Amino acid sequence: MYTPDEVVETYEMLSLQHLNIRTITVGINLLGCMAKDFTTTQNQIYNKIADTARRLNQAVKHVEAKYGVEIVNRRVAVTPIAILLEAYAEKGEGEERGLDLAATLDDAAKEAGVDYIGGYSALVHKGCTKGDRALIESIPTVLSSTSRVCSCVNIASTRTGINVDAALKMGRVIKKTAELTSDRKGVGCAKLVTFTNAPEDNPFMPGAFHGLGEPEISINIGISGPAVIRAIVEKNRDLDLRQLADLIKRTAFKVTRVGELLGREIAKMMKVEFSTVDLSLAPTPTQGESIANIFEAMGLEKCGAPGTTAALALLTDAVKKGGSMATTFVGGLSGAFIPVSEDAGMVEAVKASALSLEKLEAMTAVCSAGLDMIAIPGDTSAESITGIILDEAAICMVNDKPGGVRIIPVPGSKVGDYVEFGGLLGGTIVMAVNRFRPDGFVRRGGQIPASIHSFRG
Repeated sequence: MYTPDEVVETYEMLSLQHLNIRTITVGINLLGCMAKDFTTTQNQIYNKIADTARRLNQAVKHVEAKYGVEIVNRRVAVTPIAILLEAYAEKGEGEERGLDLAATLDDAAKEAGVDYIGGYSALVHKGCTKGDRALIESIPTVLSSTSRVCSCVNIASTRTGINVDAALKMGRVIKKTAELTSDRKGVGCAKLVTFTNAPEDNPFMPGAFHGLGEPEISINIGISGPAVIRAIVEKNRDLDLRQLADLIKRTAFKVTRVGELLGREIAKMMKVEFSTVDLSLAPTPTQGESIANIFEAMGLEKCGAPGTTAALALLTDAVKKGGSMATTFVGGLSGAFIPVSEDAGMVEAVKASALSLEKLEAMTAVCSAGLDMIAIPGDTSAESITGIILDEAAICMVNDKPGGVRIIPVPGSKVGDYVEFGGLLGGTIVMAVNRFRPDGFVRRGGQIPASIHSFRG
């Protein structure tokens, strides 16, 4: 039996706090689409994506109407495209074919009506193949010429260490992508993330791809709920932190159950595998849907104040504990996202000089997404961007956690400028980067070895 309080709480979550599912992402294996003739390969990829995405849209509409819960974004993730480019790269055609496949992905996503398609990706944490190199070289052109294609490159892992050569290459790719989309404030970089420990079942863009350990087609759910968590924290200002953590945990349990219910039903309707629920709290630029505001409801004057990293650790742990009780299938990043431009409270904290790049870096040690949607001056060097990537990769490698860098060197901008990216990407203040250069260090190249986590006799 449900108590009257629980009924009221559910009503408030849905009607007043705008509880929704942030994203449903269908993962699709493309390896079976490969054919001797490239045109045939393109056609088979297009048809498989478009057909699967149409079925997803139909199932989502049915489930939204049945349960009255909005699923905000519908997305597709595919097999890392670098793998499909290997044979063409051997013949010197890798970059050209990469551009062709990116156009195919973009066209299929548009035709099927999905928001984004991820998987223009390469996994180079221990080294690069010819297909990897071709894909990475083509990223700036792809992200400046397509509207829905997203890209991620995994340059490090806890087991292998950090590929510094790949990190430096990504620093240059980010600079070039910003330049090619300078008419749109460098927004091409918003569709690109440089990852460490990239999960194979991440439903959130731009880091999503369909891993080789996944089934033919799978459904991954990304929950949301920052407004719900903020509301319960604000209502309970008299609780101590232990009690507050328990309350957040119980709320996260309820939010996650909604995600699992919808995900399972959609997978059943599509007759595909239900894979995972990503427990991450994901903010938006909408007022009230801010992670920063949750910290302030906990008692911090401003996000970035002393104690912010501790508050984020409490929040992330409570969400993980509650969510993992609610579903057997936890996956993706599963933590709390801190994307600056997509979180109105974070933007206000940057405006107030409460939040710096270094503080955000410290916070990434206890969350999942890493340095996300940060605008920096357009004249920041590729080497300095590489240094930022390496710092974040080191945090993630040592702590055995996923995380990435999605950073935008806004062309023509300087520290303190406001830039608007639009839509869910929001807008933010350009943040300062340390003026001292890491050039000699990052240009050494090679591999930073994996950290030792234990000695065994």
